Amino acid sequence: MTPGSDSAPLAYPLTFEPLFKERLWGGCRLGGFPGKMLPEGVNIGESWEVTDRPEGVSVIANGPDRGRTLRTLMEERPHWLTGTVPTPGGRFPWLVKFLDAREDLSLQVHPPARCAAELAGEPKTEMWYVVAAAPGARLYTGLRRGVTRAEFERRTRDGTVASLFHVHSVVAGDVMFLPSGRVHALGAGNLVFEIQQNSDTTYRVFDWNRVGADGRPRELHLEPSFASIDYFDCEPSLVSAKTESMGTGLHRRQLVRDPLFSVDHWTIAPGAVLRPEPATLAVIAVVAGSARLSGGGVAIDLPAGGVAVLPAALKGAAVVSELGVECLLVSPGGLV
Repeated sequence: MTPGSDSAPLAYPLTFEPLFKERLWGGCRLGGFPGKMLPEGVNIGESWEVTDRPEGVSVIANGPDRGRTLRTLMEERPHWLTGTVPTPGGRFPWLVKFLDAREDLSLQVHPPARCAAELAGEPKTEMWYVVAAAPGARLYTGLRRGVTRAEFERRTRDGTVASLFHVHSVVAGDVMFLPSGRVHALGAGNLVFEIQQNSDTTYRVFDWNRVGADGRPRELHLEPSFASIDYFDCEPSLVSAKTESMGTGLHRRQLVRDPLFSVDHWTIAPGAVLRPEPATLAVIAVVAGSARLSGGGVAIDLPAGGVAVLPAALKGAAVVSELGVECLLVSPGGLV
């Protein structure tokens, strides 16, 4: 039977080789995750865990499909992998990352759907889960109340725009949802998990007057930024989610319910078993502790920083841990 046939292979949890991205603002903390061997002397800001982008495609690291790419699966077995989840452009719907901010990232915005095509970009809604935060770590999200577009444009051009941003001090476990059009920046000292639309369009508003590797100021994208920013998006709050018991040893926080994706934080006590919704595309990311994930006759160990994709064709999976684990479960938008 042809490997590309939707009906051929048995589905199982997929893991991928991380793709490391050098960034001016990056550091070395991603190397603290088991299995992530960073190149020496390079500032790594991002580890792309699941990606189907022209700038980088994930390679499968386990099972019968080891060595094949996520792009190949999307071309040959789209329904096997994603089921009924929309896949714009025929690509995997999400881009999954960990980010290490040694310095503040640029103040930036992603274009909303209303103007993305006009600006030759792609909309990008995303979520940050703070895995670790240094003392004083901050997130810049949205504008301070009362800021007008005219003031924002003027302050951008005179180099004082940073003071117009709303700022949150954060600790591990904090969550920020970032719809397209919300101007934002990840502050220094943050190590975060990020789930986003499969897009990489970013318009840079302000970069703290830094220079790039060539000694020149990095490019700004002012006009598309001005067109993309939601000026009524003032002082957004961190996600507020109560912890609820879901059975013996299982606790859940519902972090995001959006048409693009849903995200839950699960705490699994030793001996408890989490069984994700069967026959539904999902991503599992371990943010603390370690887990054993099994399904389709395959079992894998997921340490902190480990990420796996559950194909829609998988009939059932189980997550267990000897010592306890915290993980994020990403599923199609709107699921409860």
